[in-house]
Amino acid sequence: MLFKVWHAVAGGGRFLSTSAQRHGAKSVPTRQINKLLIANRGEIACRVMRTANRLGIQTVAVFSDADERSLHAKMANEAYNIGPAASQQSYLRGEKILEVAKRAGCQAIHPGYGFLSENVEFADLCQKEGVVFIGPPASAIRDMGIKSTSKHIMSEAGVPIINGYHGEDQSDERLMQEAKKIGFPLMIKAVRGGGGKGMRIAETEADFFPALQSARTESEKAFGDSSMLLERYVRSPRHVEVQVFADHHGNAVYLYERDCSVQRRHQKIIEEAPAPGLSEELRVQLGEAAVRAAKAVNYVGAGTVEFILDKEDLSFHFMEMNTRLQVEHPITEMITGTDLVEWQIKVASGEPLPMTQEQIRKTGHAFEARIYAEDPAGGFLPGAGPLNYLSTPEPSSTTRVETGVRQGDEVSIHYDPMIAKLVVWGENRPSALQLLIEQLRNYQIAGLQTNINFLIDLASHGHFQAADVHTGFIDQHMATLFPVKTVSNEKIAQLALAYVLNENASTRKSLNRLNPFDLELNFRPNYTPTRKFQLKVGEKEHQVEVKSKGVDFEVRVDGGAWLNVKATRKPHENRFLLQTNINGHVSCFNTVIESGSIALYDDTGLTSAEVVQPKFVTADSAMEGANAGSVIAPMPGVLDKVFVKPGDSVKAGTPLAVLIAMKMEHVLKAAMDGVVKAVPNAEGSNVQKGAVLIAFESN
Repeated sequence: MLFKVWHAVAGGGRFLSTSAQRHGAKSVPTRQINKLLIANRGEIACRVMRTANRLGIQTVAVFSDADERSLHAKMANEAYNIGPAASQQSYLRGEKILEVAKRAGCQAIHPGYGFLSENVEFADLCQKEGVVFIGPPASAIRDMGIKSTSKHIMSEAGVPIINGYHGEDQSDERLMQEAKKIGFPLMIKAVRGGGGKGMRIAETEADFFPALQSARTESEKAFGDSSMLLERYVRSPRHVEVQVFADHHGNAVYLYERDCSVQRRHQKIIEEAPAPGLSEELRVQLGEAAVRAAKAVNYVGAGTVEFILDKEDLSFHFMEMNTRLQVEHPITEMITGTDLVEWQIKVASGEPLPMTQEQIRKTGHAFEARIYAEDPAGGFLPGAGPLNYLSTPEPSSTTRVETGVRQGDEVSIHYDPMIAKLVVWGENRPSALQLLIEQLRNYQIAGLQTNINFLIDLASHGHFQAADVHTGFIDQHMATLFPVKTVSNEKIAQLALAYVLNENASTRKSLNRLNPFDLELNFRPNYTPTRKFQLKVGEKEHQVEVKSKGVDFEVRVDGGAWLNVKATRKPHENRFLLQTNINGHVSCFNTVIESGSIALYDDTGLTSAEVVQPKFVTADSAMEGANAGSVIAPMPGVLDKVFVKPGDSVKAGTPLAVLIAMKMEHVLKAAMDGVVKAVPNAEGSNVQKGAVLIAFESN
């Protein structure tokens, strides 16, 4: 059978690939897949649907109560509700999802990544019920999903592994004994871990038991298993992973490697392919080691073999294998001209791999930046909230926007806070990086905090531009990645004029008045009123004065010199373009205003401000005292545990509560000694950012 495929997923296709039956391949029964259930949500569900639709395959979505109006539920041919918002009651209900698949007449289930994608029991259940699981055999998931087992298998297969303890004795005494043998610092990892969950670093012996307990708790919640392994911690490693693919006919190939070194909270934030600075000889060594790893467990389908690459001597060691499609798979597609989801479907149906190792070529360079609802300056704490305004770069042959949300959707506290993946391709690394920065500037969001500005700063950083990357990159360059930024008076003047022009346009609209001079203000000719108000930009408040006459303005910030400005407002949907001429410097900005919040987008990314409203009511002093001595929710989430009750005396550093947000566990501790006055929220409550969790007696 010979077929040709034009890869065109989300604007990402560039190459024509050809596939033919392997000579001498063993006979494997094929199964036609014409209806597919995607057991996932968000961008990966939408991603799978795009390929399925192109192949003429009908799709079935599942959704929780929180996702009833989601994009992935609307894109599918059919969609079924599977339970409440909590993933344990919806997206992790394997039996329920399988029941839906059978009821809808699906021949196969694609698990995406996360949730059930590496769940041995679910893969087994699909096989027993005669539904194709688009992933590896359950035995491979089992062997590679338990890190201690996978280390032994890799060692026997001749794949280099890192020194550590992967034994079954999980007693505190044995783990401490092994930790001392390995030496500090060391890494504590959940044996079934992934995505940075159940992972802690113990810098010293004194850190070991607290880190162990925290990792165990998080692992139990995420994976239902608290077993840990220990590894030597390499301080400046690179995280390099190889995309592998295998079929039922005994064929296995690698599609080159990705560098995922730059991470926060042990989770990837930006990836690139191929990995920079590697010789072709080393690429082959990595690829062949990854194929050996896949063959050692009789792997089938898409998988990723992750290695720790020593930054200094470029030696590499097996870290783990992800037995699923990776979040960052689009950059591999961009440099190889393939559609890995199509490969997954065809391999699962019994067809051989579309290409041999010799046919796979890499061309150019690709980056993927993950856009999250989070606060980078606040420790990358995850966030949630509405996407009141959303404008993305235009998809093309060199730019892909992988997302599962639209303007007006909400990033939920119940799931991962990733909003989208921005993927770009260039002929070489510098051109791809330049395009990445430009397209990040074109990714504009208002309504919640994101990491886009941080990604622009990161991609523009000198060391990142020079490919001097490792997993400690952000910590090493914290000072330059998070500099104290000052906002110029010119920028504050532009923010102020955006507010004034929008307010006047709104007033004119409400009064249904026309401006005979086609001006942006409805002030009377020959009359120059002065507006005074305060703008909060970052943590600083500024006094602004605006004199206006038509399109001519004078603006003064904090009593400084008056700036002469010409400004016009050009409405466009729910935003407007602001053009300013400040003392001869002409600029044009995209601007969004909502309820006193001002968002202005330019080459530096987003600059936001709030109009400070006058305070006519003074807060009760007792309430102010209570708030001053309270533990406040640093992000929206679920109050999982409360360790104290009213009347308890606590010391500084005492754990008070556990907040679960975006599937991560955050332990909240007392900042000072005190006596608990009240616990306003019960365990299991959904709380918003800023909610009082523990109130203390006032001094």
